Amino acid sequence: MTLPALYNTSVLYRRILSQFPQDISLAFAYGSGVFKQNGTSQGQMGRNMLDFVLAVDDPVTWHTMNLMQNRKHYSVLKFLGPRKISRIQDEHGAGVYYNTLVPVDGRIIKYGVISTDSLIDDLLHWKTMYIAGRLHKPVKILVQGENGKLHAALVGNLKSAVTASFLMLPESFSEEDLFLQIAGLSYAGDFRMVIGEDRSKVANIVKENVQHFRILYNNILQECPQVVYKPHQGKLEVDKSPEGQFVQLMALPRTLQQRITRLVDPPGKNRDVEEILLQVAQDPDCGSVVQQGMSSIVKSSSITQTAKGIATAGLLKSLSYSTKKLQKMWKGWRMKTP
Repeated sequence: MTLPALYNTSVLYRRILSQFPQDISLAFAYGSGVFKQNGTSQGQMGRNMLDFVLAVDDPVTWHTMNLMQNRKHYSVLKFLGPRKISRIQDEHGAGVYYNTLVPVDGRIIKYGVISTDSLIDDLLHWKTMYIAGRLHKPVKILVQGENGKLHAALVGNLKSAVTASFLMLPESFSEEDLFLQIAGLSYAGDFRMVIGEDRSKVANIVKENVQHFRILYNNILQECPQVVYKPHQGKLEVDKSPEGQFVQLMALPRTLQQRITRLVDPPGKNRDVEEILLQVAQDPDCGSVVQQGMSSIVKSSSITQTAKGIATAGLLKSLSYSTKKLQKMWKGWRMKTP
């Protein structure tokens, strides 16, 4: 199938990307500076930070070139050189290296660099679900190369998001229910949702972007044999039989399956994964078990990546970035208070 993509060829995005080394296998923009969120005006969007992720085949070479072109983007870690920066990128946190609060062409941007191999691994197996989770939601694809393995992983990630969400939803639900569940996958267990993020963030993302979610997931829902999708009514019905749930559990990414088995299988028993998932499929609390497995992945990656972000951004930028997040959280809380 063809991956639905929200392409944007505006001068702004092309001008920003032209500032970077061009050996990029995938580039996308995301977040509140790119997509309208509930409660945000067009004027506020224009002032919000623009978020980018750049996937590169050779991080050492890419950082070498970027340090020559954009040395000021980096924190004190620039003095360690491109090889050490690449090691920090790959070996700590979620495999992504962020430079934040960077002024480019009159806008403030944040950009994360991840190796193409690490991105594919996260998309397929949800080892950290850090970038994979961002790609569950609408993004603007700016560059996409001819890497067939990456393309297949992008589609597989969307299918996995649908499967995991089916397991956590009732037998009948609306399109909006599904999109809320999908958008919330990467926030389940994220400690920043307790302090640092607007707690109504998921609903704000979905409410203004239902059509973008439809574009992203329509083909997958139409082709999925385990759901009855009625797009004109905005309704879905999913197979909640033990057999149906077992098929869905077996289709989940490997890391999530492993987290589920750890939750269910007592230490020392060492049962086969298939046997454990068959047990979970028959459990009335199957959805809750899947939710706990998701939360354990997101919690660990959000903590380690945030700790790494303090080093990659530098202390002053980290404080500034955290202050802005807390202000948004406070604003969201005040809007909900009668």
